[in-house]
Amino acid sequence: MKELFIYYIAVINMISFLAMFIDKRKSIKHKWRISEAKLILLSIIGGSIGSILGMYMFRHKTKHIKFTLGVPIIIIVQLILLYLFIK
Repeated sequence: MKELFIYYIAVINMISFLAMFIDKRKSIKHKWRISEAKLILLSIIGGSIGSILGMYMFRHKTKHIKFTLGVPIIIIVQLILLYLFIK
């Protein structure tokens, strides 16, 4: 069970990171975009680290308060929940 959780977290963070990359490339080319709601959802379901890494690595969504404050808050909440679950 623990290993499955670790694999899930790794995969969802890679997906979140990749989503930030894809959305940034699409925005540069003025093409179809991944909705902000979907990007936030990826963070909420466990991809917050990948999202924040993608945000700053690709300089994407860094001027949006929803992301600059929201994703770190999501990370903090997830860490608290993880602590409470492990405890």
